Amino acid sequence: MRLILAIFLPWLQFFTIGRPFSGILCLILQLTLIGWIPAALWSVYALNQYETDKKLKHMLNK
Repeated sequence: MRLILAIFLPWLQFFTIGRPFSGILCLILQLTLIGWIPAALWSVYALNQYETDKKLKHMLNK
């Protein structure tokens, strides 16, 4: 679900992973038609990093 959100509403996805300042910056980037693609790519990348960090924390807590 977050992946779909990262593609269609990249700025909102940043708020769901706890990065509000990046979300505001992404919204400014997304307001331009040309900036939509880099914003979506950045959002997907940030989501992958978030999931990787979450898995590492889970592994370290075991």
